Amino acid sequence: MVRYAASDRPDVLCLQELPVWASAHLSEWSGMQAYADVAQPPRLGPLPIPAALGREITSLNHGLFRSAFTGQAVAILLDSGAEVLSRDVLVLNSRDFRRTQSRWLSLPLVTRLAWAKERRVVQAVRARMRGGPIVLVANLHATSYPADQRLADAELFRAAVFADGLAQPGDIIALAGDFNVPAPRSATQAELASEEWGFSEPTGEGIDQILVRGALVDGVTRWPVDRRRVDGRLLSDHTPVEAKVA
Repeated sequence: MVRYAASDRPDVLCLQELPVWASAHLSEWSGMQAYADVAQPPRLGPLPIPAALGREITSLNHGLFRSAFTGQAVAILLDSGAEVLSRDVLVLNSRDFRRTQSRWLSLPLVTRLAWAKERRVVQAVRARMRGGPIVLVANLHATSYPADQRLADAELFRAAVFADGLAQPGDIIALAGDFNVPAPRSATQAELASEEWGFSEPTGEGIDQILVRGALVDGVTRWPVDRRRVDGRLLSDHTPVEAKVA
């Protein structure tokens, strides 16, 4: 899947829900610079386990076990000619943030417990791209809780504030990932597209988005199913999103 996604040589590729063991192979598979951060470490119940063991257990039945033992990581892949200037990462659903937002949103106990179940992060890489522009790329995988998507929306806003604080005047900002809340139900996405924030409009009703500030978005494409089917196998249960930035 990574080889295929990188085959047309994008400048930036953002990945979510990676098994932690895969992080060490991303540069080899893609031919790009790879920067991965662990969101949820590999575990067997409450116990941490090596990433390789998580991979072995999962190989018994990928469809059943999914990411239960492998953990999850996110990664930003950059063109080999990009010059990385800084890297940062922030836990989106930290205890203090959950406590404050839970009071603000009047969340019931069940929802509060669900929010704490899986660690979520946003990673940011600031880089001078081939040709000169400096881009701050922020990549996240927000909490999935369909019963109350305000959790994901709160994390998305926190990620946007984080990216905005790291960017320097004149930087292009790309905020991308699995937002886990569709645009029509997201107060944050509407606010980010306002004149005050200046990000591009989200596209469609999907939960995977690319929002850009400081450059023109020349087009956003959501891959059709046939484009992500290789040798009869569907490579992802999410629809990849591709944006051209001028």
